[in-house]
Amino acid sequence: MKSFLMLGQSNMAGRGFIHETTPIFNERISMLRNGRWQMMTEPINYDRPVSGISLAASFAEAWCQHNQEDTIGLIPCAEGGSSLDEWAVEETLFRHAVSEAKFAMETSELTGILWHQGESDSTNGNHQVYYDKLLSIVEMLRKELDAPEIPLIIGGLGDFLGKEGFGKHCTEYHLVNEELQRFAFEQANCYFVTASGLTSNPDGIHLDAASQRKFGLRYFEAFSNKQHILKPLNNEDELINHKPKDYTKTEKIYIKSMDLALGKISYEEFESSLAQINNS
Repeated sequence: MKSFLMLGQSNMAGRGFIHETTPIFNERISMLRNGRWQMMTEPINYDRPVSGISLAASFAEAWCQHNQEDTIGLIPCAEGGSSLDEWAVEETLFRHAVSEAKFAMETSELTGILWHQGESDSTNGNHQVYYDKLLSIVEMLRKELDAPEIPLIIGGLGDFLGKEGFGKHCTEYHLVNEELQRFAFEQANCYFVTASGLTSNPDGIHLDAASQRKFGLRYFEAFSNKQHILKPLNNEDELINHKPKDYTKTEKIYIKSMDLALGKISYEEFESSLAQINNS
């Protein structure tokens, strides 16, 4: 299994509304939860009860389409509202991420790090020290994980910030974006992904579900081709609206089991569904 570490704040954890997009079920995508690899379901990064669609699912789905023989594991460690200082090497979030990554590495090959953070630092001139603080975090992270060349994919902040809702407080987001991009351009094995054209939930700060799906595709494009993504992908609207793949037997049973557990179907309906699946 190839695994990817998810770091940052709420837009990495994901706040896209689950009912606004087609769910992704794929038995080749796992997530680390309670010390076990489980088949991925969203929300992946359950840092809050409001956690929802994140970029990781479409990233992983795209990865599976291009790596037909492998499986992928997601290691969710993002924390909503966290500032860069809270990710400092001596702080809890950093230590937790290292611990989770090392645990995952016992049964997987750590292959990449997905980073999205900056909204909480888009004020009070924090951009002036952002680069050096991020460098310290990344250098120590690679050292702790004995992965000096592991790719780091860094997402930019949305252009909808600084205008309304909670996002209106992010008055210096464009300056943080400049630092994020400069970091990716200057540091080895780092790739920047633009958030240009992406849209938010009504709160003005969190990427909506469709934008998270697009963002994940951009992250994969950056990882796959080892290059910066500085503009939206030409076909991303088509890609996120494509017909879902035919589910495998295992995926169908998993979905029906979830429906039963959530009270959406009766046990008799569940048994009937299993019989149909097994006979198909």
